[in-house]
Amino acid sequence: MIGVGKAKQYANVLDKPLGRGRQEVSLSAFAFLFSEVVQYNQTQVDNIAELERRLEDAGYAVGARVLELLCHREKGNRRETRLLGILSFIHSTVWKVLFGKVADSLEKGTEHEDEYMISEKELLVNRFISVPKDMGAFNCGAFVAGIVRGVLDNAGFPAVVTAHFVPIEGQQRPRTTILIKFAEEVIHREARLG
Repeated sequence: MIGVGKAKQYANVLDKPLGRGRQEVSLSAFAFLFSEVVQYNQTQVDNIAELERRLEDAGYAVGARVLELLCHREKGNRRETRLLGILSFIHSTVWKVLFGKVADSLEKGTEHEDEYMISEKELLVNRFISVPKDMGAFNCGAFVAGIVRGVLDNAGFPAVVTAHFVPIEGQQRPRTTILIKFAEEVIHREARLG
C-alpha cells in the first residue's frame, strides 16, 4: 500500500486538520495554575464578592471558548435551541470535557420555574483550595459558575449563574451547587416552542 506508515506532510500549519489533540492536563499543573489565578486576583480586590466576580469573569471567557470548541467537534457546528437540551449538554458533555466526568446531578428548582441546579459533591476547583477563616464563605466554584454562564450566554440562553456551598449531613466538606436562574425571555421562548 502506498503511504502506509508515513505521516502526511503539510506545507503550511494552517492546512493541518483540527484534531482532537491531547485532552488531558496534569491535575497538579491545573491546581497550581488555578491557585495562582486565585492568589493574583485576591491581591487586586478588597472583598470576597469582588474576588468571586473576577473569578466568574475569567470563567465566562473559558465558557465561551468551550462552547465554540464543543459545538465544532461534537455537534457539527450546531447549537442547542431548547432549554433542557443546553442544560443536558452542560451537565454531560461540557462537564466531561472539563472535569473528566459527568456532573453529579441536574435538578429543576422546586420554588421557581426559572431555576435549575447542577450539583457536584467535590468540585475540582474547590478540592485543592484552603480558604482562610477571615474569607468566610469564599467559593472558588464562582469560576465554574462563570464557565456555565459563558456557555449559556453564548448559546442564546442569558442567565444569572452563582455557586453555593450546600452542607451534607455526615460530611466535612459541603457540596457545591451551581444555581442557574434564566432570564424571563428564555422561559417565554421555551413556552412558545412547546
